[in-house]
Amino acid sequence: MLLSVKDLAIGFDTSEGLSRAVDGVSFDVPRGKSFCLVGESGCGKSITALSLLGLLPSPPARLLSGTALFEGQDLLTLPQPALDKVRGGSIGMVFQEPMTSLNPVLTVGRQVAEPLRLHGGMGRKEAEAEAARLLDQVGITQAAQRARAFPHELSGGMRQRVMIAMAMACNPRLLIADEPTTALDASLQGQILDLMVALQRDKGSSLLLITHDLDVVAGYADSMAVMYSGKIVEDGPVKDILSGPAHPYTQGLIASRPRFRPGMRHERLPSIKGSVPPPLRRPPGCAFSNRCPKVFERCTREMPPLLPAGPGRQSRCWLQEE
Repeated sequence: MLLSVKDLAIGFDTSEGLSRAVDGVSFDVPRGKSFCLVGESGCGKSITALSLLGLLPSPPARLLSGTALFEGQDLLTLPQPALDKVRGGSIGMVFQEPMTSLNPVLTVGRQVAEPLRLHGGMGRKEAEAEAARLLDQVGITQAAQRARAFPHELSGGMRQRVMIAMAMACNPRLLIADEPTTALDASLQGQILDLMVALQRDKGSSLLLITHDLDVVAGYADSMAVMYSGKIVEDGPVKDILSGPAHPYTQGLIASRPRFRPGMRHERLPSIKGSVPPPLRRPPGCAFSNRCPKVFERCTREMPPLLPAGPGRQSRCWLQEE
């Protein structure tokens, strides 16, 4: 197993008390495979990913419990110099919004060259030449010229390609992609995802993909975990979960997907009532109980554990016992 996260809990100190944004999350990312974290905004997906690389501001963020073993090393307890070697070297990351992730006062070529110099030991000229080659590899035309451009001079799609080139520059063994197509229009989303997954598979690395788009999950992931209010509520192989979801939350997400049927008229999509509760205002028992169409009395009293829901699958729902 390349990455094994166990019982991860992240809290934030607030004026109202400790807010547990991630609460006991466990998952594995196998070597050479794609794993996806899915859920609505506010479920704790991005905080989970950022915590693995020590990118959360501390304070107010605090590690409350857990381990994250990457090739035998616990990322959560690595000293800063060792973690600096992992970031951008063994683990690459593609962020949601490239305009705020790229340095506005440095050319994109210099930014792609930086990990090559830090982790690859290249000199300046060698790194800049390799950066231009990487930009060409990710589909940026006139790469040598574009390498001298600043982020604001490029389109959103080009900026995201630059981020992918940076993340993959040192052939990382794990690529973390946090909503990598959120800021792009629909015509570019498929191109960027195809490019990222093709590079990941070509280099034999693993992928941790974070998204709220189930169509992305269906097309690009091998296994998945569904997060809700800081906890994983269902996990297992992608094809099994999408064809037969066990948890009512997962069922609601799948039912609300837009789909086309021949002859269909204007129809209102099903939706999940309400919204994800803030960590300090979660209902007692199951956090989904105040939105669940299948809720019963026990749900409002006790938080269910992850229960077996089939081969290689689990669901955090008392209905599995029933």
